[in-house]
Amino acid sequence: MKVIAFPRNEQGTGASRRLRRAGQTPGIVYGGTAAPLNIAVDHNALYHALKKETFHSSILDLEIDGKVEQVLLRDFQVHAFKQLVLHVDFQRVDASQKLHTKVPLHFVNAEVSPAVKLHAGIISHVAAELDVTCLPKNLPEFIEVDLSKLDVGQSIHLADLKLPNGVTAVTQENLTIATATVPAGQVAAEGEAAAGGAEEAK
Repeated sequence: MKVIAFPRNEQGTGASRRLRRAGQTPGIVYGGTAAPLNIAVDHNALYHALKKETFHSSILDLEIDGKVEQVLLRDFQVHAFKQLVLHVDFQRVDASQKLHTKVPLHFVNAEVSPAVKLHAGIISHVAAELDVTCLPKNLPEFIEVDLSKLDVGQSIHLADLKLPNGVTAVTQENLTIATATVPAGQVAAEGEAAAGGAEEAK
């Protein structure tokens, strides 16, 4: 994805307020060997880009004065109640240096899992993203979590995931990623049915 930005010379609260009134969002680019650079980005383009998952987890092409450099979205601030992005931070990416970033998890095949198909169970997504390190060229847009073999009472852990080549999870813990349970109401209903059957058998 491409982001077009402009150098920003004026700084301070007043300058930022004027930028926002003009439909732009103040920001900064930092990292790498170059000095941090204050920038401005079109607010509407940024606002809509932030709604896309890939904008948060992909390497972006940031164009400033016709020069393009690769960056990652690192932080952004939004107004407490207005649809307004107040500030955005990008970090430069060095192709030879490993990144430390979060990658979203995509859960697939829940509908064919024994938990759902046979037991009308509920699958809970315990984690939504994973902290990883990798070279920029290996950064995945997402990591897939296959739920097709998950049954009630079982869980999927970090060790069960197949991470893409060159991608390493940061944590040493075997995190729980997803669990499958039978709804509480259903357990109660089955218990009552069993109790009723036992009464009739007497």
